[in-house]
Amino acid sequence: MTQPNTVTVHILDKDYCIACPPEERANLESAARYLDGKMREIRMSGKVIGADRIAVMAALNITHELLHKQQHLDQQAGSTREQVRELLDRVDQALAADPDTPAGP
Repeated sequence: MTQPNTVTVHILDKDYCIACPPEERANLESAARYLDGKMREIRMSGKVIGADRIAVMAALNITHELLHKQQHLDQQAGSTREQVRELLDRVDQALAADPDTPAGP
């Protein structure tokens, strides 16, 4: 029987009862499905034996994916900042060249 703030998830043929606020239940279940899928992929490859080793390899793979995506987002953010700076410079130049623009303070 589960308590009100717990969720039972099924990962690699085992059930785990995890404390979880109700508003996070869907995220936890999604994460558990993702982890279960990664662990099954590793187990099916036949290269890693044992649940502990499979869990570590899955954790390493997921961490690698996360870090790669964060790096990609950081690069995109840097590129976006540069584009905004360039646009602001162009606006400043256009305003400076417009004789009808009032002078600043």
